[in-house]
Amino acid sequence: MGRGEKILILGPSGSGKSTLAHCINGLIPHAFKGTIGGSYTIMGEDGQGLDIFALSKKVGTLLQDTDGQFVGLSAGEDIAFAAENDCVSVEEMHRRVPEAARLVHIEDHLAKPPQDLSGGQKQRVSLAGLLMNDVELLLFDEPLANLDPATGKEAIELIDRLHRETGKTVIIVEHRLEDVLHRPVDRIIVIEKGRIMADLPPAELLASDLLGKAGIREPFYVGALRYAGVELKPDMGLESVETLRFDPRILKDWDAGLKEDAPDKPAPVLLEVRGLQYRYPDVADPSPGAKQVLDGVSFSLAKGECISMVGRNGAGKSTLAKLIAGFIRPDAGQIFFDGKDLAAYSIKERSEHIGYVMQNPNQMISFPLIFDETALALRNRGINENETRDRVFEALGVCGLYQFRNWPVNALSFGQKKRLTIASVLVMGPSLIILDEPTAGQDYRHYSEIMEFLRKLNREQGLSFLLITHDMHLMLEYTRRALVLSEGKLLTRDGPGGGDTPAAVLTDDFLVEAASLKRTSLYDLAIKAGMTDPRAFVRRFIDHEQSRREAQLDAGLRASAQGATP
Repeated sequence: MGRGEKILILGPSGSGKSTLAHCINGLIPHAFKGTIGGSYTIMGEDGQGLDIFALSKKVGTLLQDTDGQFVGLSAGEDIAFAAENDCVSVEEMHRRVPEAARLVHIEDHLAKPPQDLSGGQKQRVSLAGLLMNDVELLLFDEPLANLDPATGKEAIELIDRLHRETGKTVIIVEHRLEDVLHRPVDRIIVIEKGRIMADLPPAELLASDLLGKAGIREPFYVGALRYAGVELKPDMGLESVETLRFDPRILKDWDAGLKEDAPDKPAPVLLEVRGLQYRYPDVADPSPGAKQVLDGVSFSLAKGECISMVGRNGAGKSTLAKLIAGFIRPDAGQIFFDGKDLAAYSIKERSEHIGYVMQNPNQMISFPLIFDETALALRNRGINENETRDRVFEALGVCGLYQFRNWPVNALSFGQKKRLTIASVLVMGPSLIILDEPTAGQDYRHYSEIMEFLRKLNREQGLSFLLITHDMHLMLEYTRRALVLSEGKLLTRDGPGGGDTPAAVLTDDFLVEAASLKRTSLYDLAIKAGMTDPRAFVRRFIDHEQSRREAQLDAGLRASAQGATP
């Protein structure tokens, strides 16, 4: 790549994109051992001939987990760390640290400790620390992984501004293509199975079928154009909706043939939350109720329903889920499950009806063997071994893990571990499962696998789901209703039981701003095409997508059934 370029390295999980990044910044072979061949140069020097310290003066890396990159007790100390290592004078550091902080707009937070910063602010502090070394190449390893949509958008804008103002070379390693393309990139390198399968300008890549072959999600607006039969060409300005040029009549004609799904038939209420309030004690003011997190939240969830809960970090989503599961008790309000007040139910009693699955499966796993992990809750309740075995085998079978029942947990992939944690909940026979960020950090293939698995549980087992997510694609594609939380309040109450359709939420600028969401590109495409009702187009497109997915799932189930027939 040339000096001053801005490149996106794209690929599914396990494709080798992070390994390539580690070769560039010297973690391979200096920190991660292995066999390395070939050669590469950085600013005219042989990269393999440089130690990791010398490489750090040329390549600055922003890690996916910014918490793992902090070394100072305050933002200012962390930014100054590299200069301290270089024995820079205190006077010089006092001059350079504010300059680096101003470049990333974090100058007002230099005295704050890392734990008081948001995810986006932590990212800016780490980036300012890299700029202290005046490196030539900035390497961003999945910078959007832990950020909500609005903060992720700000991160891409920050990277773009630094690239334009400093002229530095930028490499972004990501799998969220549409989010990265919020700002221009020069080239996109697609890696699959350790090999480069494409090295193209964005427009050429989007016009091709390479993304689908690599298992990478296309931007929504590109998918809509393909469905409509628009012939995609690089000179159409495919990089963004703003630059897009196409015949809107084709899209309008296709839209006219779409049908909106009929509203779901009313189902009995399974979960009802009434006027829930909760306050965390403030450290400075230990008196009860010093810091309010939830303020009068009310909604209901029907049997067999799958809904999403969205909002910026700190909006109260996880607190609400913990209250429902019984980990904490509300200050006011009531929670009813199947018509019964849960106030007197213990965590153990609630877990027989309500399952809770954390974002990171490794935080839920206690035993080295898959069978023992799945059997934990049953054994804790004194269930005899014969019944335990039968229920464990059934849960593992539902989750597609029966063949691994005697394997060690460490032999499973991340996605399989996620299924294992769900199996450990299913053995209790719950009617509702709460999942916190079920697809966080997963590429499109693994995202699709886990979500189609959850859809199958919903359809075949009749399970209800409450999904806490920052993923707008998940919200649109897999849920019929969205609860939007902002500063402890539920913002939408238009739909039955509270909440709006995801399409309505992601086309409402007020809700998008209040909850740190991102307006869907489908809405922008409909406006570009001059449609009279852009929101209706979004609904019809999502219904069309869901119908296609359900047809594919039904076909897969029929094929499996035929294959299982003697």
